[in-house]
Amino acid sequence: DVKQAQANSSRVTLEKEKRKPTKPADSECSPCMAVYCRPYRDRVIHLLALRPYKKPELLARLERDGVMQKDKGTLGKTLQQVANLNAKDNSFSLKEHLYATIETDWPGYTEIDRQNLQLRLSR
Repeated sequence: DVKQAQANSSRVTLEKEKRKPTKPADSECSPCMAVYCRPYRDRVIHLLALRPYKKPELLARLERDGVMQKDKGTLGKTLQQVANLNAKDNSFSLKEHLYATIETDWPGYTEIDRQNLQLRLSR
């Protein structure tokens, strides 16, 4: 009876876990969750505001913070809207007019990121 109760308990736990939404790996980190909940386009813009990124490294950074299912596969389209492609090194940089929309207190920024951003914005 005890073994059967434990087996039933395990099944219930597994079923509950299956229903959980996909979250970033570090879901206990409140800045990560704050970034995860932001619109995907804004996340891309705020990363590109820091420096140019190649598509694979940008994708890796976004996935590290967590990507909602509905946003998977939309990076190419988003980059067309918000970035310029440098054909020499295949990197993407933020379109100039979007720097005006940057939130310097973006939750995904470290203090160093904020300092670097201030330098970029002051140019």
